[in-house]
Amino acid sequence: MANILFDIGFVIIIATVFAYFARLLKQPLIPAYILAGVIIGPVLGLITNTEIITTLSEIGIAFLLFIVGLEIDVRKLRHVGFVASFGGIIQIVSTFAIAFIISLLLGFFVLESVYIGLIIALSSTMVVVKLLSDKKEVDTLHGKIIIGILLIQDIAAIIALSILVGLGKFSFIILLFSLIKGIAALIVAIAISKYIFPSVFGFAAKSQELLFISAVALSFLYAIAFNYLGFSIAIGAFIAGVSLANLPYSLEVIGKIKSLRDFFSVMFFVSLGMALLLGSFDAIIKPFAILLLLVIIIKPLIIIFTTAFFGYKKRTAFLTSISLAQVSEFSLIIAAQGLLLGHVSQEIFSLTVMLAIITLIFTTYFVKFDDSIYKSISKYLDIFDRFSENREGLEYMPRDKRAEIILCGYNRIGYGIVKTLRKMKKKLLVVDFNPETIKSLIKEKVPALYGDIGDIEILERLGFKRARMVISTIPTKIDNKLLIMTAKKENKKIIVFVTASQINEALELYDAGADYVVLPHFLGGEHLSLLIEDFTSNINRIIEHKIRHIKELRERHSLGHEHPIHYY
Repeated sequence: MANILFDIGFVIIIATVFAYFARLLKQPLIPAYILAGVIIGPVLGLITNTEIITTLSEIGIAFLLFIVGLEIDVRKLRHVGFVASFGGIIQIVSTFAIAFIISLLLGFFVLESVYIGLIIALSSTMVVVKLLSDKKEVDTLHGKIIIGILLIQDIAAIIALSILVGLGKFSFIILLFSLIKGIAALIVAIAISKYIFPSVFGFAAKSQELLFISAVALSFLYAIAFNYLGFSIAIGAFIAGVSLANLPYSLEVIGKIKSLRDFFSVMFFVSLGMALLLGSFDAIIKPFAILLLLVIIIKPLIIIFTTAFFGYKKRTAFLTSISLAQVSEFSLIIAAQGLLLGHVSQEIFSLTVMLAIITLIFTTYFVKFDDSIYKSISKYLDIFDRFSENREGLEYMPRDKRAEIILCGYNRIGYGIVKTLRKMKKKLLVVDFNPETIKSLIKEKVPALYGDIGDIEILERLGFKRARMVISTIPTKIDNKLLIMTAKKENKKIIVFVTASQINEALELYDAGADYVVLPHFLGGEHLSLLIEDFTSNINRIIEHKIRHIKELRERHSLGHEHPIHYY
């Protein structure tokens, strides 16, 4: 027991030291944790028995997916279900095929090439969702597409593992039986969520401690149950999260479990560094370099092509692709399983670990600086917009309905705004870069335009000169600044509402000329609708509210508040 305590202690202490240095250098923390693992394991050999750390890292993956399940409204994914499912399948098959052929050309055996193809085709749910969550982009359009594709990949990984483990005795009957078990378990989980959980967690919510332990117990219960059925504990934890997502206590549960997730996540990244074998690097340098280029260049190109093919703009396609340019934790599991079964060599396992470490570090920087990277190469991506140039069915702008109010972004907040404005009989135009959203609005005869407000050509078509108000529910600072500048340039009297996710961003947008900045954690869609209804009749109310809001934000910023609290 003492040895286990010392091992965990070493991991946390050294990871913390590296994290401090990373923060001082203004670098992401994930590479620091991986480097700490390399120092602890291969370099200094402080911990030789890595089994306990690996087990804790698996629990970390489960907790992360539990929180992802809690944060996901599955109903929202239906808008990206087509691209996520079919696009995900196309990406997996295409990437697998290219990696398989390249592996054969590199001299690997057929079975080894199959493993390498699977390893390259998958992306990391653990890392990508953590990065999206840290940037508060889980609920964005590209965030939803990414999560949908990752779910398809995870299902494919589970199927692949079941086939590889029983390679000599595999049959489609066994596979079909596994799928039936999974569907049956999912139906049971949905039924329990609908009919039992509301009363059980309603009682538990009376005590914060009981609510916390009940949620943790549920995640373990589902993880154990799904593992018993032949699925991974991560999938079970994810289903547990989805089961609780629609309960009114989900946000409280997320807040309480995030600290557990962060602890176990550190274990995962450190264990990744510990798995590296430095002695085998010389033997795998050539295949490593080629497969690395395949992961960070060819794989994103396949994803951006696929996403654009389904009608999404180049920016959404790019942000989706760059976030998936890594190998998965499932890749490590598949490689480890192949090594155990004798299907692959130690060199291939080391190759997988190296790819995981390097691509995860790259991904951390890719996601952190995705907007800057996009801006620098945007002009080279125009070719992908040709797939979405056919706007038939994606534009409804009647000439006799010149918009008084332009709404950019139709999401949870936007839905309430549209409902209010239609009730007020205001002439409205909605701009959104989700083609499925635009199609549904057009069916309801709501004037709508498919486009990205980060695209100056789209902004020039909106007709700011005749509009009284423009509202953006898209929390991207760069896009909102461009919107404010363009709208105010064309019409100095136009009222501009924009959205931000952080207080300092809100203050920057006020400095850029915004009349009001909405922080979703502070101001709900219904309340914003009431403000719009009030402000459209009295311009002085905006100025009064704006001054009060700026003062409040500055006070909160000085206190270090990341998100403001509700004070209405």
